[in-house]
Parts: sequence; structure tokens; C-alpha cells
Amino acid sequence: MADIAALTALIEPEARALGFDLVRVKLNGGGDDLTLQIMAERPETRQLNIDDCAALSRRISEVLDALEAAGRDPIDTAYRLEVSSPGIDRPLTRLKDFTDWTGHEARVNLIASMGGRKQLKAIIAGLEGDSILLDDPKSGRLEVEYSNVQSAKLVLTDALIRATVPLSTEGADEIETLETPETED
Repeated sequence: MADIAALTALIEPEARALGFDLVRVKLNGGGDDLTLQIMAERPETRQLNIDDCAALSRRISEVLDALEAAGRDPIDTAYRLEVSSPGIDRPLTRLKDFTDWTGHEARVNLIASMGGRKQLKAIIAGLEGDSILLDDPKSGRLEVEYSNVQSAKLVLTDALIRATVPLSTEGADEIETLETPETED
């Protein structure tokens, strides 16, 4: 299997050269169904549009193709390249993500259990040093060392949808706005 840290080191400069922040590099699947998944975002919008995805895909393909031609292919089997925006219920892969999304609900999977639980569903309350603060309805305020986080992602809620309304409606045929009653989140 390919080294994710080495792939990240190859891909991150290409994303930065286009003005993007790299969110995640991940290999999914296996055998003849391997996918190299790259998620990136524009720092100012936290989104990528289709042209951004295409530009990043071309850059990454050129780098990986050049390495393959030189006999130094970092992925030694066939794979599919997938470049995307992280989406609304995005993975939280960097410590700064927990600051950026404070006040929103997240599902956090732990390496070592806390209080007998390895999965938490809680509101992100911020950071304290390298620890994530979570307001868990079952346990109250929890402090989770970032090094103990196996994976985390935002939970799709009405509040999250309101916070991530697209900045551009270019290409949309019709935009329909629905009135929703105000609720406390």
C-alpha cells in the first residue's frame, strides 16, 4: 500500500500552488478498485468549484505521471484519482478545523476509548492547546487530545446547512428559498 504521508508531501505543494488548502489525502478500496481521494478547499470560501477540482486533478496527475515515467510511482497498482471539495458534512482532519467549526455537531471516533466510548457525537466547543473541547449531551464537557482522534466529521444539521450556503449560485437553473421557523440550535 502507498505511503499516505509521502503522497501528501507530493500533493500539498500542488494544491498550495493553486491557492488551495489540502484537507485530506486518502486511499479507499483495494485490489482493482483503488481510489486516491484528494479533498481541498479555497481558504476564503472552504469550497472548490468544478474548475478548481479539474485544475488540481491535472496538476496532481502530471506529478504522479512524471514519477511513474521515472520509475518512482508512489502507488504501485492501478487507481482512480478523485479530487473534490470536502462538502457540507466534511471530515475534520486538521486541528484548525475544530476552531473553524466551533458550535457545530461532530461525530468523533477515538483511538483509545474515553469513559468506555470510542465514538462521540457532540457539539464542538473549541480548542485548549492540542485538545478538542466537546459538549457531549451524555457526559458534559469533554477534553479530547487531538492525538487520540482516529477520524472526525461534521454532522449534517440545519445549523450547518445555514452556515454553508453556497457563496455562488453560478450554474444553478433556479434557486428556491424556503422559510423555516427560527429554532434554538
